[in-house]
Amino acid sequence: MAFLTLKGIEKSFADVRTIKNVNLSIERGEFVVFVGPSGCGKTTLLRLIAGLEEATAGQIELDGRDITHVPSAKRDLAMVFQTYALYPHMTVFDNMSFALRLAKEPKDQIRAKVERAAEILNLSKYLQRTPRQLSGGQRQRVAIGRAIVRAPKVFLFDEPLSNLDAALRGQMRVEIARLHRELGATTIYVTHDQVEAMTLADRVVVLRDGAVEQVGSPLQLYDTPSNRFVGQFIGTPPMNFLALDRLPAMGQRIPEGARSVGIRPEGLTLQEGGPMKANVELVESLGADALIYLDCCGDKLVMRHLGGRSPVQAGAQVGIWLDPTALHYFDAQGQVVQHAC
Repeated sequence: MAFLTLKGIEKSFADVRTIKNVNLSIERGEFVVFVGPSGCGKTTLLRLIAGLEEATAGQIELDGRDITHVPSAKRDLAMVFQTYALYPHMTVFDNMSFALRLAKEPKDQIRAKVERAAEILNLSKYLQRTPRQLSGGQRQRVAIGRAIVRAPKVFLFDEPLSNLDAALRGQMRVEIARLHRELGATTIYVTHDQVEAMTLADRVVVLRDGAVEQVGSPLQLYDTPSNRFVGQFIGTPPMNFLALDRLPAMGQRIPEGARSVGIRPEGLTLQEGGPMKANVELVESLGADALIYLDCCGDKLVMRHLGGRSPVQAGAQVGIWLDPTALHYFDAQGQVVQHAC
């Protein structure tokens, strides 16, 4: 039996359906990430689980208990917000212990729980500081610590790293992954950042317009997207697409119903005299590899050149080869017909 189950969850604001018949099962100890474009409903779905929004229809069960209409404070969940939501006049210790003090837990237990959480998060020497004396990453760790001391059944993260710079986001991703391994807690994490989703998740839930498009491990979604939307959304850079009549003849069998093909940037290679000609628009040298942006008679493609510097420069005309075994075929509605071999 799943630890957390969503059955037919719907949410409407007036006449607008923002969450549409979501069915999802999450196992105990699993790290699940909700991703999707802005406005897809990922934060609303998280807030429905947290009890901060009331579901219009459907049922939410946690560890065998129906919590659909249970108040947020009694759901045994802890949420970490994007904005930290720390009390500026309180010390780190007081911020982390606030919920425990409200629950009137014994002082020695409160101190033990806060000190343990601070040790896990490398905050021990900051317990007497106030939030304004901390960096952004330290403040986010305090917010996480406040959740840890409550020992909830599920941790909910709502884009917790969005306010941090790129270097700090990378550092905090490592911290969150380590924390999950150490605590073994069930975690639901909302982000628009694919790198966070691909590196943190056991499973990824891709949402669009309030509905679930696909659920799977990060590599399952990358290797076998169920439709063009998932193929384009998962992966940096995203999957390239070509209309079927733009695909050069390379001896491959075209599946019935196919109308377009998708290919990941690493499925393209430079080849003198290759079956497709393209103009190089931009080269992004990233050190270990390079991204080459191509214009192929109006079709915009991105190639990942592995293993060193790019052998071409912007303005050059090149031949390219598409690996036939790396082609995904999609029908007129954008649903997959056949995955890459």
